[in-house]
Amino acid sequence: MRSVYMDNNATTALKKEALDAMMPYYTDIYGNASSKFYKIGRDAEQALYKMRESVAKNIGAANANEVYFTGSGCEADNWAIKGAAFANQKKGNHIITSKIEHHAVLNTCEYLEKHGFEVTYLDVDENGFVNPKSVEEAITDKTILVSVMTANNEIGTIEPIKEIADIARAHKVIFHTDAVQAIGHMPINVRELGVDMLSLSAHKFHGPKGVGALYIRNGVRVDNLVHGGGQERGKRAATENLAGIAGMDKALEIAVKNLDRNMKHCEKMRDRLIDGIRKSIPYCRLNGPENNGRMCNNVNFSFQYVEGESILMMLDMNGVAASSGSACASGSLDPSHVLMAIGLPHEIAHGSLRLSVGEETTEADVDYVIDVLPSIIQRLRDMSPLYEGVER
Repeated sequence: MRSVYMDNNATTALKKEALDAMMPYYTDIYGNASSKFYKIGRDAEQALYKMRESVAKNIGAANANEVYFTGSGCEADNWAIKGAAFANQKKGNHIITSKIEHHAVLNTCEYLEKHGFEVTYLDVDENGFVNPKSVEEAITDKTILVSVMTANNEIGTIEPIKEIADIARAHKVIFHTDAVQAIGHMPINVRELGVDMLSLSAHKFHGPKGVGALYIRNGVRVDNLVHGGGQERGKRAATENLAGIAGMDKALEIAVKNLDRNMKHCEKMRDRLIDGIRKSIPYCRLNGPENNGRMCNNVNFSFQYVEGESILMMLDMNGVAASSGSACASGSLDPSHVLMAIGLPHEIAHGSLRLSVGEETTEADVDYVIDVLPSIIQRLRDMSPLYEGVER
């Protein structure tokens, strides 16, 4: 049986180069970067500074000191939103976000609502796009933060981030974007985008799990999320994960260097997969935009008269790894909040399948999925009482 991995939006395989970059910090340069009174500690501090410079360069930051290392993309989102909210609550208590954000953003906003903040959750259109005009219309004299993701992790919609950032800046409102799903799959330059804060996570672009970063433009006031020591220039306590940061730095460097080539490859595999599914399976719907405005590696279909979980189990039996949406919500029985937000009814949203290709995905992998998926859908539909009437 063939083994095909098509869940790269959930996580990616660690690159060997990233692993090799990590190993010295487990064995030779194992010092604490805050221990500056002896050489092995100073070696760690110097290495950390070089990694910070490299990450800053690869996201287009003006200064290395605008990059803060975190334990994950979720932590970066939490820090950006809670930090900006509490640091600026004397100016106002209003936050704007969209209905299709990752739960790291949505659940953080819900938490803040319990602590006196007001949150506007913007609607999106049928393809998942946030209208910049709706952002501007929602801004009040109490608005202190806007947070809209760069690219949606479920349906692949690429949001008009620069337009939204320009609007926020014109109204003197802090703008944060969750770019966890975007880094490594599209060009990202924080200065060109005009964002004030940006979150990223290493394991989405072939780095290690358990390490991320938050870009905070100089001059933006953000309270601390993690309290303790004076690491990360006093903004984020905890001894830096030097090995993890080394792996993230190397993976990001490779991702940026090979971005054009990998994007073209992923787009080719994505389009081949979309065309093959459309031609071989009736009663299916592509969720999210067509070619323009869609992530290069994302495919999301809804299949009528079947359940997404059943599709996943039968794909697994055929050696295919896929998902029905965000991995962070895979234990939920509720339909995807993203699919509900773009207007799908429950019964169709429940039959969703997300396939996310990667740089290692081959045409043979794509063709294998196109070959096995139709029979899986048909078998499930044959067991569905809802489909009996359709056949008749």
